[in-house]
Amino acid sequence: MLVVACPGQGAQSPGMLAPWLELPGFAASIRRSGEVTGLDLAAHGTTSDADTIRDTAVAQPLLVASALASLRAVLDVAADAPLGASVAAQVDVAAGHSVGELAAAAVAGVLTDDEALALVTVRGAAMARAAAATPTGMSAVLGGDPDEVLAALDAHGLVPANVNGGGQVVAAGTLEALAAFAAAPPARARVIALQVAGAFHTEHMAPAVDELRSAAATVTPGAPGVTLLTNRDGSAVDSGERALELVVAQVANPVRWDLCQATMQDLGVTALLELAPGGVLTGLARRTLPGVETVAVKTPADLDAARDLVRRHAGSSTAASTQEQSS
Repeated sequence: MLVVACPGQGAQSPGMLAPWLELPGFAASIRRSGEVTGLDLAAHGTTSDADTIRDTAVAQPLLVASALASLRAVLDVAADAPLGASVAAQVDVAAGHSVGELAAAAVAGVLTDDEALALVTVRGAAMARAAAATPTGMSAVLGGDPDEVLAALDAHGLVPANVNGGGQVVAAGTLEALAAFAAAPPARARVIALQVAGAFHTEHMAPAVDELRSAAATVTPGAPGVTLLTNRDGSAVDSGERALELVVAQVANPVRWDLCQATMQDLGVTALLELAPGGVLTGLARRTLPGVETVAVKTPADLDAARDLVRRHAGSSTAASTQEQSS
């Protein structure tokens, strides 16, 4: 059983699209995505510097466009062709981390590529405005006793905005509180500041929820064509309307990727394919999903391995049965 995982913000890096744009189909997908978002995504993926692509309004559309274009490359689907039939035949489960949920919604058929790109453009810009209102940020907390880590976050007025599993929690809040926490971390815990513009998935993002909800109201979502997991609690989503509602609300609520991975394990997932720019989610899977084969799509050199993974693990009847029960 194959899960396609879509990475979240922070996975981007300068020049990440340079080798990809040598593929005509990928370049066409990025060009089309740029037209929808109004951003020069090809330039942002090749020549823009780290500070430029750290901007939430740039990073989020760039990540969703990259994920969808790389899936098209893996499945050999043209930029102007619908993904639906190819995904339904070869993918069992879709999940995305944070902004990756919009890419996953497109993978599952809840949104079209263009709808996902239009919504992520609103999401990124709205979250950038919300982040600018107060100096906030996020830090990864690696290791330590889970209860002690959560207690320390609470004592500093911080929120566990991402609970990723594998001993990783992402703290979010004001820069002052994050600095105080990093100066006196829990025993055996390491704190690493993340290159993001604000305290995502906290109350600081509430204004962005309202903006995204208004944009989402113009979309008529489709039913999930494969099992689609939500960051809210890791469960399978039973309708397109519910999926879209959860994606909107998630902007100001914690990401429970640990629970998404627990559901993958319960479903019997045997392989995880992380779309471009891959690496983070496969790393988490290796620590928390023993026995699950992983491939991270980072460059075109990974396409053969990705296609082989799809060929060997896709099309499980278990996923189809699960989807029938949740529909």
